[in-house]
Formats: sequence, structure tokens, C-alpha cells
Amino acid sequence: MVGAYIISIHDINFHQQEYTARFWLWFVYDNPNFDFSQQIDITNAKDIEISSATIDTVKGKYWAQMRVKCTMKENWRVHDFPFDTQHLKIIMEDEALDIDNLVFVADTASSRFDNVEALSSWKVDNFNVSTSIARYNTSFGNPEPGFDKQEFSKFTISMDIEREARGLFLKIFLGMYFAFLIALVSFLTDTNELDPRFGLPIGGLFAAVGNKYIIDSLLPESSQFSLVDILHNLTFLGIFCILSVSAIALKLHNGGNIVAAHRLNKVGAAIVIVGYIISNIYYVINA
Repeated sequence: MVGAYIISIHDINFHQQEYTARFWLWFVYDNPNFDFSQQIDITNAKDIEISSATIDTVKGKYWAQMRVKCTMKENWRVHDFPFDTQHLKIIMEDEALDIDNLVFVADTASSRFDNVEALSSWKVDNFNVSTSIARYNTSFGNPEPGFDKQEFSKFTISMDIEREARGLFLKIFLGMYFAFLIALVSFLTDTNELDPRFGLPIGGLFAAVGNKYIIDSLLPESSQFSLVDILHNLTFLGIFCILSVSAIALKLHNGGNIVAAHRLNKVGAAIVIVGYIISNIYYVINA
């Protein structure tokens, strides 16, 4: 029997696609030759540190405990960042004994995670420990016949974590929204004033681009179009619309149609502002 108690999940790094897990791991077994502190392998970990390993006997069975710290590999799902939910797995196998010699049984009754210290700024749900079979279509170089495939017992700790994202959303997107507000100020100037009509939106555009570079540096490379991409592209499109309205209004003003230029300025401002707000609310709510 094998179980685990999660002490903490920390150092979550989206750019490096990793996180650190600390947990207690225990085994209850009959064979005195087993030494799980030397045999256990966490297959999806970058590195593993095992400490405080002890072995005791209780009611004729061996009871081994150890504290494990490991850096885990993770393919983060960033489509809805920062309103993302991640599914974490810690997968363990015995690196020496195949399924003919060792079968794990999950201690579901005693396995837990620390509700207080396990993870901050995230909500943990669907914590589970389970066992299954890991199949390898290779003999690992064994020249004996009948070993073309290998099977090992697998123990898995899994959980879903959901980010508490309201504060983070404002923190990372505030710069983008201020950039758009700066661009909107150009609607308050006269339609024939070149510097504020075009300088303010262009300044806002550079600020929005800089904000996107900062957020992208926190996230892994992805071919998916994420919420970060969508909201920034909406901002870029909004600023482009502001520049387009300014250019058309300037042409009307220079042609002597000042009333039409002012009317276009008011209507264009209303359309851009309402369209930007509605589209942002739609994509954030559906994230």
C-alpha cells in the first residue's frame, strides 16, 4: 500500500514549465528486501530529493516513510490565463521491479493535502491518489526472449488547481487599459489638431505592446490564441479604429466640412468605446 500527504506546491513557473512539490510518501509492505527510498522514480520530475527516510514494523508489516521534494515538469494550459485551471499529476514507479514483482495499492483513506499550507492563491479540487499500469513497448535491451514489453505498477497523485485571479487580472492588464484610455483622450481634442489626435493613440499603442511583452515573458511558448492575445489584439484594433476616425475626421475638417468631422468624432468615439467594453466583458466572462 502506498499513500501521500502533500505539504506544499510552490515555485510555479509558467515560463520554465515547472513547479516544486513537497510531500510525505509512505509504503506498507511485507518484503524486507524492498528499499523504496532507493527504488522509487517519479517519471515526470526534473529532479528528486528524498530525505527523512525511516522504516518501522507495525503488526508484522514494514512501514516506510520519506519526505520528497521534486521539481515537476508541466505543460501549462494558458489559453484562459489568468483565469486558468491546471491539472497536476505526480507519477511514481518502482525503477527496479516490474508488475510481476510489485503492485501498488493506493491508500485513499489516509492520503491528503495540507488545506492551509499546500498552495496559496489557488483553489485545490479533485485531489486523488490512484494506481494503474505503465506499459513500455521495449525490452530495455534485455536479450532474453519474451521480454519485448515491460509493465510496471504506477502510483499517481492528481489534483486540479484553479487560480484566484481577480487581483492578478487587474495587476497584469491595468497597463493595457491605461494605454487604451490614453488613446481615447485624443477624441477630446479638435479634429484638426495633428499632434494630440495621432500622438496620443500611437503612444498608447507602444504602451500596450510593451505590456504584452511583459506578460508574454511570464508564459510558455504556445501556438494557442490565449485570452492575453485576444485582449491585447482588441486593444490594438481599438487604437487602430481611433487613428482611422482621426484620419477621416481630419480630412473632412480640412475639406471645410467641420460639422461632419465633429459628428464623426462623436459617433466614432461612442462606437469604439462601447465595442471595446462589450468585447472585453464577453471574452473575460467566457474565459
